[in-house]
Amino acid sequence: MQNNKWYIIANPTAGKGRVNRKLPSIEKLLHSNGIKYELVLTRKKGDCIDLAKKGIQKGFRYLLAIGGDGTNNEVINGIMQQTIVPSQNITYSILSIGTGNDWIKTHGIPQNVEKFVSIIKRGNTTFQDVGVVTFLKNNNPQKRFFANVAGMAYDAFVVKKTENQSALFSNKLFYLISLLRYLFQYKLQRAKIQLNGIELTDYFYTINIGICRFAGGGMEIIPHAVPNDGQLAITIAGRFSKWSVLLNTYRFYNGTIAELSKITTHFSTNVKVNSLEKYPILLEVDGEFIGSTPVEFGIVSKALKIVIP
Repeated sequence: MQNNKWYIIANPTAGKGRVNRKLPSIEKLLHSNGIKYELVLTRKKGDCIDLAKKGIQKGFRYLLAIGGDGTNNEVINGIMQQTIVPSQNITYSILSIGTGNDWIKTHGIPQNVEKFVSIIKRGNTTFQDVGVVTFLKNNNPQKRFFANVAGMAYDAFVVKKTENQSALFSNKLFYLISLLRYLFQYKLQRAKIQLNGIELTDYFYTINIGICRFAGGGMEIIPHAVPNDGQLAITIAGRFSKWSVLLNTYRFYNGTIAELSKITTHFSTNVKVNSLEKYPILLEVDGEFIGSTPVEFGIVSKALKIVIP
């Protein structure tokens, strides 16, 4: 039986514990606005996937996450993995309280709680595409969905280095410091990229595959991404020197990264990436390190129904 209440999945540790501290005031605001809901809390990484599936199984068709980009990714994976109803039948949104908060930037979803609640009440919705990636983790084939941006090579290297660290600075500054901190530790790897019937073989600094435009705490890494056009947007950075990266860091934030000669941008519905080195190339999706090559990306068109301003 369908339940018209919101099923809220909150990650209390997200945003350095800000979710836990804000929950009482968030609940008070939901009550005062007449929004009916059931609240569940996560206890560990991966809980959101199972909780989303359980909520849908119980009849909920309105899912709301409270947390960061990792929470967002997990809940969306729960929506995409369940087989009870088509994913398009689930209305989804997130009150983003995390470190990066990147997915909401493309859609203009506010972090301000009062403004967010007013958007939920208004109920405007649209559909966006969802990316899907197959990869290896501990030598086992895995599959993961993503709603924002997947990063390979240096991007994933930095995410893996920082996955157990807390942001000591503002979100944007944390990512920038991390990007620069590990730059001289990273060694470029040779890879083969296949898309649109062509094969690119070179040393690549980063390989980004996106549904939306922003990652890394506000870096506009894939400025040409359109969330509902049925295509993956790709930004590939070739063999940059470490100093070139430093000198062009500002371009990550102003959407001009594609103007550099060693950057190429593409659209495709399928992308394959393989390492041509002894070691695999690392992979992260939506800011979460998940595995390594061989990797294949695909897309599920307009699979996610989201609340927008």
